[in-house]
Amino acid sequence: MMDYVNNKVLPKVMKFTSSRPITALKNGMIYTIPFIIVGSVFLILASLPVPSWAAWMNSTGLVPYFNQAYNFSFNVMSIIAVTGIAYEWARAEKVDPLASGITGLLSFLVVLQPSNPIVSATGKTLVANSRGITGWIDTGFLGGKGMIAAIIIGLITGWIYSWFVKNNITIKLPDQVPANVANSFVALIPAAALITGWTLVYMFFDHFLHEGMLGWIYSVLQVPLQGLTDSLGGVILMSMAISFLWFFGVHGSAIVSGIMTGVLMSNSTDNAALFKAGKALTVANGGHIFTQALLDQFGTVTGAGITIGLVFYILFFARSAQLKALGAVEVAPAIFNINEPFLFGIPLVMNPLTLIPFMLVPALSMSLTYLAIKFGLIPLFNGVYVPWTTPAIFSGFLVGGWKTALWQALMLAMSFAVYFPFIRSYDNTLFKQEQETLAKEQAEKANA
Repeated sequence: MMDYVNNKVLPKVMKFTSSRPITALKNGMIYTIPFIIVGSVFLILASLPVPSWAAWMNSTGLVPYFNQAYNFSFNVMSIIAVTGIAYEWARAEKVDPLASGITGLLSFLVVLQPSNPIVSATGKTLVANSRGITGWIDTGFLGGKGMIAAIIIGLITGWIYSWFVKNNITIKLPDQVPANVANSFVALIPAAALITGWTLVYMFFDHFLHEGMLGWIYSVLQVPLQGLTDSLGGVILMSMAISFLWFFGVHGSAIVSGIMTGVLMSNSTDNAALFKAGKALTVANGGHIFTQALLDQFGTVTGAGITIGLVFYILFFARSAQLKALGAVEVAPAIFNINEPFLFGIPLVMNPLTLIPFMLVPALSMSLTYLAIKFGLIPLFNGVYVPWTTPAIFSGFLVGGWKTALWQALMLAMSFAVYFPFIRSYDNTLFKQEQETLAKEQAEKANA
């Protein structure tokens, strides 16, 4: 099986994950993370569900200002993503990336046709459908609602822009012209072609479908895709895919997160909007169970495979010198969700003796959490994004309150129970080998 996977399956997986579109998507989405974190801080401060805190915030008059910071950091992830994806595609092609990224941003705005209602500060609907009204931007599509469209536009724009430049379909100025001026003219033809192309797309959707491209993609692609991933099957598949890729030494966490971040962050922004509005976080209200927080806080918390159970075992029960040495090295990194010392030191990579718990623990953690949310044991996550290095329990509290923090602690305890029989057997094997090696060395010294 190992030979088959290494020779037949893994090369195809690696070819897919290292392809230009997936690489641009992975790297481009990373640019959204710092701004989402900043926006999450303002969201928590403005909408913390503690009556005394809410009353104090309202009395200070800071809530509208904090919401402004949230709206234009957390809630503009689509325009950051489309810029980053087009930028990364061009950068990988050794083409001026900034011009490509800006072209991606402008392309996104060209096809952004307003359609949402225009609502006053008091909540009164001023215009039921804003289609055809100029002079404003529909910010609803700048966040998670426009994410799939941003990915599509970013990939297409980056590809076409790079094609123009690499095939020398550009304006070339004499060598005496300063480089910054010459580079700006290099972007002229590909940018003009792309803006013209996206304008034609905008005209097609407006004339024939009577709606914007972003709205069409949202209803036809994004909503079904969010529903498909927001299921128990999707949760189990994503959790096992991470461990499966890591087993062969491939960074499964980065690959799966890179591909799924667009959809999962769209789910998160829907939940964040409910949380900000003070509405009940329920599926009936449009909330989602499978968000980025579920993957980060219950799929890869303490590292891929949720290896905190191994840390507990090694600290208190290990017999072999190899595991004891690794335990001392891994304790501190595990607190911040880093477990490469275990992945390559125990090792968990390419180790069939630990493959079952390595895949089973995150699958159990995420599926049990999904069911706990579905049946109301813990609330839907509030959409807040916390850095992946945030320690467990505290991260659970930030994304869902004390019930989620307690549930996260239970999942960490579960990891110990599942890993225990497998790591004990492996530990005994290592201990036996060490004792045999020691006895052999002692015998050789005695004979000498």
